Amino acid sequence: MTADAIRVRGGKPIHGRLQMKGAKNLVTKAMVASLLGHTPSELRSVPEISDVKVVRGLLEVYGVVVDLDGDTLRLDPSNVERAHETSINAHAGSSRIPILFCGPLLHRLGEAFIPDLGGCRIGDRPIDFHLEVLRNFGAQVEKLPSGIWMTAPNGLRGTKISLPYPSVGATEQVLLTAVMAKGKTELKGAAVEPEIMDLIAILQKMGAVIQVDTDRTIRIQGVERLEGYSHRALFDRNEAASWACAALATGGDVFLEGASQPEMTTFLNVYRKAGGKFEVHDDGIRFWHPGGDLKPVVVETDVHPGFMTDWQQPLVVALAKANGISIVHETVYEQRFGFTDALVKMGAYIQIHTECLGSHACRFGQRNYEHSAVIAGPVDLHGADITVPDLRGGFSHFVAALTADGESTIKNVGIIARGYERFLEKMQTLGVDFDVIG
Repeated sequence: MTADAIRVRGGKPIHGRLQMKGAKNLVTKAMVASLLGHTPSELRSVPEISDVKVVRGLLEVYGVVVDLDGDTLRLDPSNVERAHETSINAHAGSSRIPILFCGPLLHRLGEAFIPDLGGCRIGDRPIDFHLEVLRNFGAQVEKLPSGIWMTAPNGLRGTKISLPYPSVGATEQVLLTAVMAKGKTELKGAAVEPEIMDLIAILQKMGAVIQVDTDRTIRIQGVERLEGYSHRALFDRNEAASWACAALATGGDVFLEGASQPEMTTFLNVYRKAGGKFEVHDDGIRFWHPGGDLKPVVVETDVHPGFMTDWQQPLVVALAKANGISIVHETVYEQRFGFTDALVKMGAYIQIHTECLGSHACRFGQRNYEHSAVIAGPVDLHGADITVPDLRGGFSHFVAALTADGESTIKNVGIIARGYERFLEKMQTLGVDFDVIG
């Protein structure tokens, strides 16, 4: 999506059928995993999003031959080669994916370079923890003004790692590094999100030996060689939840082809408590507003199988239409309520607090982070000029514009294309009244 801004005329329910492709949070990591194989890989159900283009560009810089046929990627890493840091910088953009290239590149080339990392500014995502993990495997790390160089003169060896928090990124880092490290790796406190389990399935197809225990411990036996894989990516549960919330907020009705119940169980419970309706079909899930008042809810985000942090932003817009007081306690990222400023500008009543307004205290309690939101409704939103701050917050602004009376101008909408395939086309499919500006 090349548009810089869109003008949305709201107040109209959305209706239609959308196809959910592979998860952004899995597909890009699966592309990185192809570097570990010595034969080509095939990844199906790949979404047309900008993060995929970033990773494709980086892989091609390293000599991977990438071919896209419809929604199928074929990746041939037979001739992986070193890349100049200028080329890496040119393709990395604002993505945080380059840090996950390190393990595979250290295995294939004995060295790796990562530029300064970008990504959505929604909280602390310290690179130092990733670097410490790589040091544990035997990598030598040198910080330079242009980025970070790593080498592994003695190869990488298995290690024991205990995560203080079940970080998805750190778990991915360990998996992508440990599968070819010499010896055994034990990871305690691992993330076990569906996208993590799908990545493990891919690595197992490649020849990795990975055991997942019930206590969030993952054990990996390193192997000397991995082959390519053939895999259909798990659907994007974040996109599915986003459009479901848009239907709830606007009084609409959408069928999300490819969405699956098991990965969305926690979301479906909250959706029902808030007054939304859904039907699970073999080929997808239908979401709709049945009429009448929406109900206030109390939600706490958490790691899987809890309520996912990426689900709360579009839900907050729907809760602004609920009859009563709702509370959202964010426990994953400490700076994720910046998006609410625009909603307040549009007429929402939202107060942000530093206290843990949930059933249990979290790691952000007593640290002066604004990580709890109180939403009072119902309110009628009105159109406004908005600038998108981050991916999920940006989608919530779009949902707010759909529900609002009058026109809204949403700027910096290119960020939304990082995680939502064919966003403008899907808006047309759902009957959204909008214009592209610029």
